[in-house]
Amino acid sequence: MRIAVLMSMNAIILVADDDEFVREVLRTMLADSDVQVGGDSDHVHITEVIEAEDGRRAVEMFLDRHPDLVLMDVVMPRMDGIEATREIIGLDPKAVVLAITAFSSTKGEEILKAGAREVISKPVKRATLLSTVAEHVRGTG
Repeated sequence: MRIAVLMSMNAIILVADDDEFVREVLRTMLADSDVQVGGDSDHVHITEVIEAEDGRRAVEMFLDRHPDLVLMDVVMPRMDGIEATREIIGLDPKAVVLAITAFSSTKGEEILKAGAREVISKPVKRATLLSTVAEHVRGTG
């Protein structure tokens, strides 16, 4: 007899982008979504999407809220996404940072070296975003 164990986790996603419209689009794509992880029965429910308008604020919010995943733009004022990613990974080496940028060909390698797990090119489709988040998210029970 095989018993299926359903694993359900909640996740907070931090979106860091200097463009308010991009943050709104990403928030809408992610808000209140369920993503399949690790198997057919496991899923993560995105319970909250929080936002930062620059890299400095992203680091502050990471420290304050401890999100399960960070979507990080590369080019931002005050502190760019590369430095913010470096700082976040320095604070928590297990942090999950995904870069999301229109400059993936020129800045992608740099942000990966800073600790991002993957680079997503803008503009991004909802299905691509959710599947990429599903591959990397670490939710809480």
